[in-house]
Amino acid sequence: MAPLIALVAGTGLARLVGLAGLSALDGWHPALRVGLALMFVMTGIVHFVGRRRQDLIAMVPPRLPRPDLLVTVTGVLELAGAVGLLVPATARWAAAGLALLLLAMFPANVSAARRRLTLAGRPVTPLGTRTALQLVFLAAAIAVAVGP
Repeated sequence: MAPLIALVAGTGLARLVGLAGLSALDGWHPALRVGLALMFVMTGIVHFVGRRRQDLIAMVPPRLPRPDLLVTVTGVLELAGAVGLLVPATARWAAAGLALLLLAMFPANVSAARRRLTLAGRPVTPLGTRTALQLVFLAAAIAVAVGP
C-alpha cells in the first residue's frame, strides 16, 4: 500500500507546487512523473536494504536463477527509471521501460501470494488487491509514456 500512497501523495503534492507557481510542475502530466518517480525510488531502495531485500529475494519464483541478482538488477532499473522520469527528455522512455518492468516483475508477486510469503513480517498483498494495484501503477506509467 505504501507505493500507492507515494504515487498519489507525490503526484498531489507536485501538482500543488505547480499550482503555486513552479512552471515545471504546472500540469497533471509532470506531477504524475514526480509521483511515479517517488514511488519507484521508494520501491527501488527496498531492493537493497536489510530484511526486506531478503524477503524480495524469496519472492522470486523458484524456477528463476540467481534471485539475488534479479532483485539487484530490478532495483537498479527502478532507481534509474525514477531518475529518467524526472528528466523531460527521457521521461517517456523511462515510463515505457518501467511499464515493461512492472509486467516482468508481476509473476514474482503472483508467486509470493500463492506461496503465502511475508514482506517485512507481514503477509504479502493478496493477489486480487496486488493485481488492482499493479494495474494502477501500469496505467500511471503508460499515461506518462504516451501523455503530452
